[in-house]
Amino acid sequence: MSTTFKLDTATSRATPTPKPRKRLTVPRIRDHKKDGKTKEPLVMLTAYTARQAQLLDAHCDMLLVGDSLGQVIYGLDSTLPVTVDMMVNHGAAVVRGSYHSLVVVDMPFGAYEASPEAAFEVAARIMAETGCAAVKLEGGEAMAETISFLTSRGIPVMAHVGLTPQAVNVLGGYMARGRSQEEHEKIMRDGKAVQDAGAFSVVAEGVIEPIAISLTQTLEIPVIGIGASAQCDGQVLVTEDMLGMFERVPRFVKKYNNIAEVIEQTAAQYAAEVRERSFPGEEQTYQPKQ
Repeated sequence: MSTTFKLDTATSRATPTPKPRKRLTVPRIRDHKKDGKTKEPLVMLTAYTARQAQLLDAHCDMLLVGDSLGQVIYGLDSTLPVTVDMMVNHGAAVVRGSYHSLVVVDMPFGAYEASPEAAFEVAARIMAETGCAAVKLEGGEAMAETISFLTSRGIPVMAHVGLTPQAVNVLGGYMARGRSQEEHEKIMRDGKAVQDAGAFSVVAEGVIEPIAISLTQTLEIPVIGIGASAQCDGQVLVTEDMLGMFERVPRFVKKYNNIAEVIEQTAAQYAAEVRERSFPGEEQTYQPKQ
């Protein structure tokens, strides 16, 4: 069953609905970089719900429904247990809540590695049931054949190189990549491979800055950095990390606020008022008509 139904703005808490804007497209994102250079960096944040998408939409070029929702939303230890159903449900919600940003949905671990054909089946389902514009998958040279298979069949792909969280067990942890000459060369090869395979953009995560700059200058497609360099063609962060929802975040995250503290203080105030019976007050209750 499709999950791309529209919000009922007469009854939903998601009102008022923002005025629709023309949504960005994959070609516009790709063409943001001309002659190997990007004048204004692309802005990308993660989103997992319709309301979150509404709040972020006007400020972003792209919204990523990341498999990081496994940790952020479901409290899992890693992204590995995330399922296609999770990605579809949250992806559809983000598409419903946005009008301007291009929505990209992560393909979860185990959903695309077996074969290009298996990857197409999952990617086609994600796009059909969410209404998103593209999918993202991790891996460089190893995934080039799959990226080519998908893009040649109408599925835009954002690639992901460097620190790839789905391969954390192989990598041995979430350490920065590119410290050795071998890793440096691999990252550059991976970037070139996914570009040649047809990816319209690539995320470079946890990459030593000089390598991130070199990758950005070498590739013709936009390089979106996370823990990389301000010289990349764009940036992405997990929104909850940036908002200060968690005590511990990666060192490359800048906390722009402390929303966790606001929520905790507000809940404490609510609890106190309930216990002293000052809430609900007359303004929040229904009185008999005089």
